[in-house]
Amino acid sequence: MPPVSPLVLNLAVALGIGLLIGIDRERRKGTGPDRAAAGIRTFTITSLCGAIAVIAGGDLLLAVVTVGVFALAALAYWRAQDRDPGLTTEAALVATALLGGLAIHEPALAAGLGVIVAGLLTARTAIHRFVRSVLTEEEVRDGLIFAAATLVVLPLLPDKAIGPYGALNPRTIWIVVVLVMGVSALGYIAVRLMGARFGLPLAGLASGFVSSIATIGAMGARAARNGELLRPAVAGAVLSTVATIVQLTVLLAATSTATLLALAAPLACAGAAAILYGGVFTVLALRHKVEQQDEPGHAFSLRSALLFAALLSAILLASAALQDWAGNAGVLAVAGLAGLADTHSAAISVAALVASDRLGVQDAVVPILAAVTTNTLTKAIFAVTGGGTAFAVRVIPGLILVIAAAWAGARILG
Repeated sequence: MPPVSPLVLNLAVALGIGLLIGIDRERRKGTGPDRAAAGIRTFTITSLCGAIAVIAGGDLLLAVVTVGVFALAALAYWRAQDRDPGLTTEAALVATALLGGLAIHEPALAAGLGVIVAGLLTARTAIHRFVRSVLTEEEVRDGLIFAAATLVVLPLLPDKAIGPYGALNPRTIWIVVVLVMGVSALGYIAVRLMGARFGLPLAGLASGFVSSIATIGAMGARAARNGELLRPAVAGAVLSTVATIVQLTVLLAATSTATLLALAAPLACAGAAAILYGGVFTVLALRHKVEQQDEPGHAFSLRSALLFAALLSAILLASAALQDWAGNAGVLAVAGLAGLADTHSAAISVAALVASDRLGVQDAVVPILAAVTTNTLTKAIFAVTGGGTAFAVRVIPGLILVIAAAWAGARILG
């Protein structure tokens, strides 16, 4: 059997793109005098026209064909403007011509883009409902802030060490800010999508990406107000520690892969302990009916992320200064003190020292675990003050188990 010409396969891709997009437009074009101008045949022929133009005359002829398709689409829109049809079909028609031409040179890319276009067209109702009814103004604003932080601010920051002791890298610090906002937003989205089906355990896990300490305090307050929710609140409090470990893993991976590998066993042991302990209370919590709560707010706190960056910068400077003065013992002291307020900033500060070759990989393990330990002490205090004795005696053993597992993992690794 003779081999099939690559050109024939590329034309088949162009044909498939036209059919795929055209099927959706055909189903929505309507009937009678008010029907839309383009359906499955028009889109299929348009895609093939783009492909044939590239074969016959290259990019110049494709540009001519695209202009012609644009003119026809504009004419169709003008003729139907009294019905307020929108520009979706016309824009899709132009895109189909371009995708057909692209299929000759990059068939895989063209096919993927064709699927995306068809998916967007098919999901029209769901997308409109999400944007108009589900998405809130606060969430749109948060999305714009996150996009600006990622696509505008980040590329403008220098990727070099500055400041005293060369301890600050603006781009690295801002990447951490972006990751904090991103992980917090993912937790928020999970709650918005799942609702209150899994009650307080899911809420605790998600909000743990923002602040495990604050989550434990909030869960304790909830348990203090309603004793029937004690076990679900305990599950949410302990599972927030899982979020802390996950977030710490992501941030260490972004800062220093070598440090993450050195802490792989402690983090894995701590995460497993938190999941097991939290899982027991989660099973009990799923038997409790929790009131439906759907109160959309902010996906993340920009203020908290910026304060996190400020704290991180201060810790980096202090760590570098203490290391210059007292060696590795200074890093241990700063990490332990910083961990009282936040594990991540302390851990990333130490990892940044490793990334800049100011600290050995193995010398970073104990300071980071010290930060995790002191942070656990803060969590225990919040459990006592926020939830009272009944809440604390259930949460604190889980916290102790998690930190003991982390040190045991380090011991095994050592």
